[in-house]
Amino acid sequence: MKEKVMDAMQKFSKAMFVPVLILPIAGILIAVGNVFTNVRLIERFPFLDNPITIGFGSILSAALLPILTNLGIIFCVGIALGLAKKKKAEAAFTALLGYFVFLNAMNKFMALREMLVPVDALQGSGQALVLGIQVLDMGVFLGIILGVVTALIHNRFIDTTFSNAFQVYGGARFVFIVLIPVVVALSIVSTFIWPVVQTGIDSLGSVIQQTGNFGIFLYGTLERLLIPTGLHHLIYTPFLYTSLGGVADVGGQIFEGARNIYFAEIADPAVTVLSQSVIWDARGISKMFGLVGACLAMYHTAKPENKFKVKAILIPAVITSFIAGVTEPIEFSFMFVAPMLFVIHSALSGLSMVALNLFGSRAIGPNGFIDFLLYNIPLGIEKTRWPIYILVGVAFFFIYYFLFRFLITKMNLKTVGREDEGNETKLYSKKEYKEQQLAGSGGIVAAPTTTHDAISSLITEGLGGDSNIKTIDNCYTRLRLKLKDPDLVDEVLLKEQTSAKGVIKNGENVHVVYGLTVPKVRENLEAYLGREGENE
Repeated sequence: MKEKVMDAMQKFSKAMFVPVLILPIAGILIAVGNVFTNVRLIERFPFLDNPITIGFGSILSAALLPILTNLGIIFCVGIALGLAKKKKAEAAFTALLGYFVFLNAMNKFMALREMLVPVDALQGSGQALVLGIQVLDMGVFLGIILGVVTALIHNRFIDTTFSNAFQVYGGARFVFIVLIPVVVALSIVSTFIWPVVQTGIDSLGSVIQQTGNFGIFLYGTLERLLIPTGLHHLIYTPFLYTSLGGVADVGGQIFEGARNIYFAEIADPAVTVLSQSVIWDARGISKMFGLVGACLAMYHTAKPENKFKVKAILIPAVITSFIAGVTEPIEFSFMFVAPMLFVIHSALSGLSMVALNLFGSRAIGPNGFIDFLLYNIPLGIEKTRWPIYILVGVAFFFIYYFLFRFLITKMNLKTVGREDEGNETKLYSKKEYKEQQLAGSGGIVAAPTTTHDAISSLITEGLGGDSNIKTIDNCYTRLRLKLKDPDLVDEVLLKEQTSAKGVIKNGENVHVVYGLTVPKVRENLEAYLGREGENE
């Protein structure tokens, strides 16, 4: 039972990537639009004071801001797409239709029950206009629920076929036929249940707000601790896109969720300082500073004869973490050989966010340095107080460094470069390091560019053979697989000969961490096994 629950949660977590990874692009472009309309920047750079650039910036921000007020439909389509096992395009289209059916069914039922409040009294009523239709304000939860429901029905009935005159109603059409009564019933039930659920969510949000810095510490710690399970997205997503992350009136419009709020505030020149809720998206501080200090500690505590190799291993991982906020290559280097360090890292990550809150930082820092620059510098110091973020980050660089160095040497932890002879823990193999030196890459080994290649063969061997692999998928940094017999996995082979940074087993589910090259790794593996497009 536990394995089934974990499997379902991991699938859902992966599906959340579809909308979640797209939305920050809208935020960055809103920030770019702000560059061309920022009054202070225009005063400093007079060439920006012209109707073309100001108009462009205004249009860019105005065009993207509605994305934040229509997250329900984005999550509905994205989650259905992510959870569908096959014919994903049909699943996404069906989810879109189901969303419209739900809105109109709920509106009609509420009208029959005389529940609809006057349009000019919507604020604070628990109701909202969604795509111009007045319904209960379920926010992003509506999209999540409908996306999951659509995917379940799609996966169950997509292969349904009929003969003779009814054959036209098979497949995706039959899925929609089944979906209609389910969605209508769900819309009716939701009018009774959702107000209770919303009260519970509001209460939870109040508890989190009342616990203040302890709540922030718990949030930051759990977000890192759940990295091995791949479920850390389920911690931060509700805070970024629902009322758990705060509710604010920006420019006369109500926004829920930390990211939605600060995106709206970026586009509103009347906002002089970002809201405190931005702290929920300051998760990048440990990625930009803390883990860099941890890596320096691991380098300094490595055996003298291993330092050159350790430096070659850690530098690419540090760059990836600092620039892009991808931390798994570093975290997996000590997660299993020294789990205490991982727990301490998680706690320090939470503490760093508390420090930012205590010192009044309003900087946006979800990932790495690129995001930090694009979001904060154009907004200016007054609106984000970004120097506080840098100062706190530098402080935690030294805290990580001295604490990790003390614990590694005091407890003789077998971190990178300190392994017993014959039991090396590597981010990638020595052979591959030499190969990339010859190729002049100077970075992490790139995924293979050919299909039927030796690396895919080794991955297949490390996973117990073709017949042992049931499904192949990937997220941002991991190859996600379902295996018939996980005991056949050869972790040593995967780590030392295929560049894997870590291997996580959870029942039939096995995650192999490859970092940002994982999409190409999956593509090559599927081509090698002749499984291209099997999930489409």
